[in-house]
Amino acid sequence: MTPTIIVHGGAKTITDDKVAANNAGCTAAVEAGWAVLISGGSAAEAVEAAIRVLETDQTFNAGLGSTLNSDGEVELDAAIMEGSLSWGAVAAVQGIRHPISLARKVMDDKPRLLVARGAERFAVDCGAEMCKKENLVADEQWQEWKEDQKVIDRPNTVGCVALDASGILAAGTSTGGTTKQQQGRVGDTALVGCGLYADNKFGGCSTTGDGESIIPVVLAKTAIDFLSGDRHPDEAAQMAIDALVSKVKGEAGCILIDRQGRVGWAYNSSHMACAYMTEGQDKVAFFTKK
Repeated sequence: MTPTIIVHGGAKTITDDKVAANNAGCTAAVEAGWAVLISGGSAAEAVEAAIRVLETDQTFNAGLGSTLNSDGEVELDAAIMEGSLSWGAVAAVQGIRHPISLARKVMDDKPRLLVARGAERFAVDCGAEMCKKENLVADEQWQEWKEDQKVIDRPNTVGCVALDASGILAAGTSTGGTTKQQQGRVGDTALVGCGLYADNKFGGCSTTGDGESIIPVVLAKTAIDFLSGDRHPDEAAQMAIDALVSKVKGEAGCILIDRQGRVGWAYNSSHMACAYMTEGQDKVAFFTKK
C-alpha cells in the first residue's frame, strides 16, 4: 500500500500576508506525519503527529491560536478515527495542550466522546499534556476578541487524513470553535460522521467550516459514501460540498484519501489551506486554491 497523508488548515479566506504562514504550517504538519509513515508508523500516529504541529501554530484555529468563546476563553474540540471504526473524541475542554492526543488516548482506552470537566479529569488521569488555560490564548486572538474586530481571514478547523503501509486509514480534526461562541458550544469537529470519518473499505475524510451547516448533512460520512464505485476522491469531495450547498447555508471544506491512496479536496469558501505528500513526490504539495 502507498503511504499518503493530507492536511487542511481550514476552509476560510486567506489574505496575501497569511499565505506564507499557512504554507509553512501545513507543510510542517505533513512532514511530521510523513516521517511517521515512512518509518513504519501507523496512520493514527501520523494523523496525531501532523495535527500536533498545527495545534502549536498560531496561524490555525486549534490549540494555541484558537478563537475565543463568549467569555474570552479557549475551549477545544478534537477527534480521531481509524478505518477499523475505532474512534475517540473530546469537546469543550480547557487547559489541554494537544486535544488531538487526548482524543487518541480516549480512542485507545474505549471509544467514546468526553466533554468539559469529565474530559479534563480523564486527561489528568491518563497523563495528557496540561497547561494553564490562559497559556492557550494567542495575542492576536485576544486583541481581536477584546476590540471586537471584524476579521477577514478568520481561522478555521484543522484536520488530517493518512493511509499507512498496512492499508489502514485514519482521520483527525481539531478546533477552537467559532469566535465568541457560547460557552459549551460544540460543533462538528468532535462528531463522528460530521467532522471526520474513516473506513478501511472506502476512505478517510476530515472536514472544516461552519459546524452548524456540516452537522445536519453529516458531511464526512457523505463524502465517504460518494467514494463508492471507485469514484476519485476529488469528485467525491466536490459532490459532498455540492450536497451541503444544496441543502443548507454555510462554508465548508473536506479532504479525502481513498483506500488506494488517492487524495482529493473541495470547498466553497474563498480559500482552503491544503497540503499533501505521497510516494513519488520530492516535496510537499501545498495549495490555498484549487
